[in-house]
Amino acid sequence: MDLRAELLKSIWYAFTALDVEKSGKVSKSQLKVLSHNLYTVLSIPHDPVALEEHFRDDDDGPVSSQGYMPYLNKYILDKVEEGAFVKENFDELCWTLTAKKNYKPDRNGNSIVSHQDAFKLWCLFNFLSEDKYPLVMVPDEVEYLLKKICTAMNVELNSCELEDYLSQEPQGQGGLTVWQFLDMVNSGRFLRGIEQEAISMAVEEVYQEVIEDVLKQARSPHILGHKLHPAPPRFDFHVSWVQGYLWKKGQLRRNWSERWFMLKPSVLSYYMSEERKEKKGSIALDKHCCVEVLPDKDGKRCMFCVKTSSRTYEMSASDTRQRQEWTLAIQTAIRLQAEGKKSLHKDLKQKRREQREQREQRKAAKEEEMQRLKQLQEEKERKLQELELLKEAQRQAEILLQEEEQRRRQQHEEMQRTLEIQLQEAEQARASMQAEMVLKEAEAERQRKRILELEDMQERLQEALQQEVKARQDEEAVRYAQARLLAEEEEKLKELMKLKEEQEEYIIKTQREKQVLKQEMENKNKCLEEAQKQLEEVRVNRQRVDQDVMAAQRKLRQASTNVKHWNVQMNRLMHPIGPGDKRTNSSGGVFAGYQPLLSRRDSSLK
Repeated sequence: MDLRAELLKSIWYAFTALDVEKSGKVSKSQLKVLSHNLYTVLSIPHDPVALEEHFRDDDDGPVSSQGYMPYLNKYILDKVEEGAFVKENFDELCWTLTAKKNYKPDRNGNSIVSHQDAFKLWCLFNFLSEDKYPLVMVPDEVEYLLKKICTAMNVELNSCELEDYLSQEPQGQGGLTVWQFLDMVNSGRFLRGIEQEAISMAVEEVYQEVIEDVLKQARSPHILGHKLHPAPPRFDFHVSWVQGYLWKKGQLRRNWSERWFMLKPSVLSYYMSEERKEKKGSIALDKHCCVEVLPDKDGKRCMFCVKTSSRTYEMSASDTRQRQEWTLAIQTAIRLQAEGKKSLHKDLKQKRREQREQREQRKAAKEEEMQRLKQLQEEKERKLQELELLKEAQRQAEILLQEEEQRRRQQHEEMQRTLEIQLQEAEQARASMQAEMVLKEAEAERQRKRILELEDMQERLQEALQQEVKARQDEEAVRYAQARLLAEEEEKLKELMKLKEEQEEYIIKTQREKQVLKQEMENKNKCLEEAQKQLEEVRVNRQRVDQDVMAAQRKLRQASTNVKHWNVQMNRLMHPIGPGDKRTNSSGGVFAGYQPLLSRRDSSLK
């Protein structure tokens, strides 16, 4: 983690604390004050012109984090120099802004950690949190930090209880926020029965080790003196840190003086006392330095020296174990310098992150492999089911094939029997057809003869029809003459009736005209007699016409008799004669239709 990323984490908390409405934006006046304070704590020369220009009031509205980042990068972060400012003061500024809004300790004063310890835990949280916003600390890092605090107090952390708590606590973005972490610590669930002073000293020890890169320090007896049963001591010289009293031999006067030493990855500093108010000097460590154990001399025991490129520093520890811890810690610092690493815990954090990523990758690969195996198993089961279905389908197909073969065989046998029967029927039909052909030929010969006879008869019938037509024409002429005579007779009758009516009218007339009318009547009688004579003549003509009609009727009856005779002959000739048929004399035939006509004609003549 570089310096810019560390600073951005703390600034992010300050910015979100100023966002009262949680809209992601902060007013320009507040950002202006924040920027001025950042200039101060980061020891950057103030640029009032740029500050006023960027936060001028002509652009209304608050500024989002994205809008503030260009100014922050250009005028603040790009000018920050490592070592030119006190990182703790910068963190305290951001903590002060964010704690007022978000940190809520127990109001009754029953909090496990003090406000200062909460600040240090906040710094530790920022150091161990993920490089994603909003900032969270994954459960592995939570467990790591709590274990270090418990180890500083020689207390065993209950990992099962921690897992239960983390599983019940709602986690956003895959981890705990700093305020959830502080609430968890203040709940006392994992630090029950431990004095607040011991917790404070343990937090201070872990803070110096992780944040200030102090590699080794002697454990204070106050931390180990709490009421819980201490866990067995464990020494991990790669991650423990050194700070304590050693005897150092002077360079000029060559006398021995007791100094408070504090080891960091790049320097071994020593002070007059553990308050570190008066620094007496420091030893710069690089890859060319080395540590050697020295034999006892000058009344000093457990001696060792640190050789640099310019000088050799001789020191004496209180016992062999303390000497071994110091030498191993200094060798660790030299190794870090040789590897180009500035902070042991940054390196360890990166390794833990890589291990987590590897675990996640292995877990994902394992889940993918399990998913693939599950898919293969499902595919195998599906194929087995398909195989069973195919086997069942094959068995069904074989059964159907056998049934089809048997049915086809039966059909073939039935067809063969049917063909044999049809062959026999065909033979019989052929024989019968041959016999029938002989009969048909004889019948055809008879039909030809009949046709000749019918043609002759047709000619004679045509002659008879012509005669009948002529007779009909004569009959029509006679009927026309009769009708004309009847019309004249009716006309005469009308005239006669008219005359009779006139006569009756004259009779009714007065007696005076009787004589006149008598003469007229006589004249009329004469006329009547003449009319009667004419009527007699008409009656005679009518009788003569009736006689002519009767003669025509006789001729018609004679023609009808001839037609009936020829019709009988025609029907007899048209009727087919079959083998063994009896002859029947039946009337009718072609000329049967003329009988009703002749009957109607006779009735009309009558």
